[in-house]
Amino acid sequence: MTFSFNTPESLLLVIAARAKARRLAEKLTRRTLAGKSGVAEANIKRFETTGQINFQNLLKIAYVLGEMNEFERLFQEKPPQMIAELSKKPRQRGSL
Repeated sequence: MTFSFNTPESLLLVIAARAKARRLAEKLTRRTLAGKSGVAEANIKRFETTGQINFQNLLKIAYVLGEMNEFERLFQEKPPQMIAELSKKPRQRGSL
């Protein structure tokens, strides 16, 4: 089990800084990234400065910057930790 001490807000800023660093490493301007991703340049600027972006636009930027694999790992089914968990049926609903 891994622990993170980031709040959602601070993690947004970390991800935005990493995306900006990757964009600059790839020698892409915001305008070029906007053209390749289909995300408006103003949205890229807002993301890089505040961390605010909608999920679809974040995926588009990640695709252009070669980071889609990271998203494919989100919410994967966790492997069983005990033998008893192997025989459990997966839950279909949230309530007990």
